[in-house]
Amino acid sequence: MKRIIIAIDGFSSCGKSTMAKALARNIGYLYFDSGAMYRAVALYCMQNSLITDGEIDTEALRGKMKDIHITFEADPETKNSITFLNGVNVEHSIRSLEVSRYVSNVAALDFVRSEMVEQQREMGKQKGIVMDGRDIGTTVFPDAEMKVFVTASAEVRAKRRYDELSARGDNPNFNEILENVLQRDHIDQTRDVSPLKKADDAILLDNSNLTREEQMEWLIDTYKKLTTEC
Repeated sequence: MKRIIIAIDGFSSCGKSTMAKALARNIGYLYFDSGAMYRAVALYCMQNSLITDGEIDTEALRGKMKDIHITFEADPETKNSITFLNGVNVEHSIRSLEVSRYVSNVAALDFVRSEMVEQQREMGKQKGIVMDGRDIGTTVFPDAEMKVFVTASAEVRAKRRYDELSARGDNPNFNEILENVLQRDHIDQTRDVSPLKKADDAILLDNSNLTREEQMEWLIDTYKKLTTEC
């Protein structure tokens, strides 16, 4: 069966990473979390005092981009990918609500996106990968053989994020999370560089009312159909 690139795009908190990881495990592909890369850059900004009063020091960040090295390693037990920032495991840190507040603004910077896209394309040269994000099927891999665009209502996505943070032992506020989801949607859809949009040849998946099992069945069926046709 021909190995392909699978691009999963869509709105924040749609469960793209969860479904992409599970799909990669099921079909024996490698998984790369593009969103984690932008979260890692946002975390770097926080750790290095590049954010003051909510504003990113863009010129300072521009000068630091070559010092930001993001890699992925597979967890030996779960087989899920773990994000490393300059050699340090930051998988837990990048999922915080504080990082979420800044990630869309960081991802909207053209020089940040340019550097991340270059790294992502390098990862994709081997084929046999699943990557999720906001512009994988439109900008990073416009020729990907399988493109999926995921959506769900803002309230459903906020509830999923609330449950995720609660399960980690945090004390989240639902209204704050909903506000963050709506704010990220606006920033992602209106940014000048690679705005969030569905590729013309992407398949739409509204998972508002789907279980994970139903999503996986749909994804695997779609994958088998497309790889048979390739």
